[in-house]
Amino acid sequence: MKRKTTKDILAESFLELINEKNISKITINDITSNCGMTSPTFYNYFKDKYDLIVWIYVRGVESVISKIGADGYVWIEILREMASYYWDNKGFVVNALRHTSGHDSFLFLMQKINAEYIGKAVRKKLMTEHLPDEITGLIRVYVCGTIGIMTDWLVGENTLMLEQIVNIWNKSLPEPLRQYVDHS
Repeated sequence: MKRKTTKDILAESFLELINEKNISKITINDITSNCGMTSPTFYNYFKDKYDLIVWIYVRGVESVISKIGADGYVWIEILREMASYYWDNKGFVVNALRHTSGHDSFLFLMQKINAEYIGKAVRKKLMTEHLPDEITGLIRVYVCGTIGIMTDWLVGENTLMLEQIVNIWNKSLPEPLRQYVDHS
């Protein structure tokens, strides 16, 4: 039986609270009071609630996006798992998208994290530490576009089904990147 870590408990508390109010209105005291901990305990693990948001997101998607570029993993399956994650965690994702801004914007953080994982896969395939500017630009355009479509989908601004989103994401992958991430 796997025991919950303090980070897990704080994350669960935060996720409970987002069902009741906007992320922008949730305080560290709210999070810790909800799970019977103290604010100093929170700060032993996270620098602020935005650090917690990133931890929740990375923990949720890491098992999927870490497969990017790995042998034996089909790109469209990775996309399908990512779309499922976003849909299954719609409350958290939409609340974070709507109620964070500036440097702590969830949109910005998702773009950064997703681009890092794709970049890591491409660097591994190219056996280099630094990517050519063109590849970096293609990754950025792709990530911003896919997250933009996902955002529209989750907030209800379009009526696409999950599989349609996956197909759009798959078809919009620039050909120069496909060779590094798609092993189908």
